[in-house]
Amino acid sequence: MVRRQDYGMKMNSNIFETDDNSTPLTEEEVQGLIPSWVTLRSELNELESLGILNAEKWLLTIRRKDLLSEKFIKLLHKKMFEGIWLWAGKFRTTERNIGIAPYAISVELQKLFDDVNYWVRHETYPIIEIGARFHHRLVYIHPFPNGNGRHSRLMADLLMKKLKHTPLNWGQGNLIKISELRKKYINALQKADKGDYSLLLEFVQG
Repeated sequence: MVRRQDYGMKMNSNIFETDDNSTPLTEEEVQGLIPSWVTLRSELNELESLGILNAEKWLLTIRRKDLLSEKFIKLLHKKMFEGIWLWAGKFRTTERNIGIAPYAISVELQKLFDDVNYWVRHETYPIIEIGARFHHRLVYIHPFPNGNGRHSRLMADLLMKKLKHTPLNWGQGNLIKISELRKKYINALQKADKGDYSLLLEFVQG
């Protein structure tokens, strides 16, 4: 993430400082923080956690026939982070240290949706592996300025529910607060980048 000295008054705290595995924000995206009273990273984490909880409550009230669609993934991200970030629910428009080129996001998402539908229809992989592969590909595309990990984990769990399977395990802990668990998760994703899903499958099965 961006360093506080880069962006003046709004950076008068460690709010945007985090580990090297997180997506850096542009200056414009940093200025998209809506609650001006937030000055600490812990406050932002708590606020985003509440937003995700509200999104999960919202999910209980809707039907998700269009789960594998660009419209739905945008709407879910918006529900998770609306009131916190002005860019909630909007695809990123700039290059990052991870993720594909912005112009290719929509095309690659549709390829992913088509692949998942194929895997399910032809039982290409066990259901839990379909969930893990879906999660990895969505993280790899990295559609949004930030929140991609949390968004893609929730999307994977929704897919599991749609396929009448239990949610993925996610290491039996808080990936935001437990640094060792997060390192294990990142390592599993990096292995999956090279086509080796063994560590990710082990991680999501607990």
